[in-house]
Amino acid sequence: MRLRPPAFSRYSIATMARPPRIAVVGSANTDLVTFIDTLPRAGETVFGQRFELGFGGKGANQAVAARLCGADVTMLAKVGDDLFGEATLRNFAARGIDTSQVRTARGVSTGAATVLVEPSGENRIIVVKGANDELRPHDVDAAAACLRQMDTIILQFEVPLETVYHGVRFARAHGIRCIVNPAPAVPADLSQLIGADWLIPNQTEAESLAGRPARSDEQARDCARELLRRGFRRLILTLGERGALIAGPQGMIHVPAYTVTPIDTTGAGDAFTGSLAVFLAEGMAERDAVAAANRYAALSTTRSGAQSSFATRAEYDAAKAALRSIDR
Repeated sequence: MRLRPPAFSRYSIATMARPPRIAVVGSANTDLVTFIDTLPRAGETVFGQRFELGFGGKGANQAVAARLCGADVTMLAKVGDDLFGEATLRNFAARGIDTSQVRTARGVSTGAATVLVEPSGENRIIVVKGANDELRPHDVDAAAACLRQMDTIILQFEVPLETVYHGVRFARAHGIRCIVNPAPAVPADLSQLIGADWLIPNQTEAESLAGRPARSDEQARDCARELLRRGFRRLILTLGERGALIAGPQGMIHVPAYTVTPIDTTGAGDAFTGSLAVFLAEGMAERDAVAAANRYAALSTTRSGAQSSFATRAEYDAAKAALRSIDR
């Protein structure tokens, strides 16, 4: 089935020569990544294979992916008054991300994520939100002059939901494309999110939002139908190695994944969301943009870490011909 792409004439930049301008309102964490052969049981100590310290947080990851794909990116976030906060700011600056809207929260830690990676590449993550919980709606308002210059605003669920809801309303009021990645899966007021142009959940998040399973392809379609029924305009349900499902008023279409041998899946969803925002803002048709984001995310799983696994646009362009889609 062929879907008609949504019309975004009020903020289309397809004919502009400048790079897309993208703001990410979200989290910034320090990632403590341990590679293990087996998970410890209660009271058990096991030896890991190696340890890596890096930068993460879903918001920061998506900002880095968007920047590496060629966008001008502004980060709206909070960090703590600790060594990790200082290092996070230096990392953003080194990657060319505008940090003028990143503030330091006094007396709290920078967000941190403990990541356990198994030999299959699957991961388990524990997040301590720290300063991310200090990002409030008034911070969005304080950055209004900057945000009004953006083509796209991306939000996730690692900051207070009231801030996410306010960000959606802000984007809608100012005619700015809005992408919500409802990750991680937490209970949310869907009526506060339906102003977003795209909702991009994975299977677990779709199940949480729709209140029904999404383990099979048909169940995923049922979840998508339920979320559309509740008022969302367009969904892109990411299905991991099964690709992605686009759903909208005109119907649904499956976009296949790409064949890779994964090393570490940490950050793959963020690679998808950040790159998709750029591809869409460049004027790419929706299905083509999702296919390109599938490629970019698949490529990220062939390297370890989150931000450290993301390819530059030149690396992506060089590698994409070698990635073959999985026929279904």
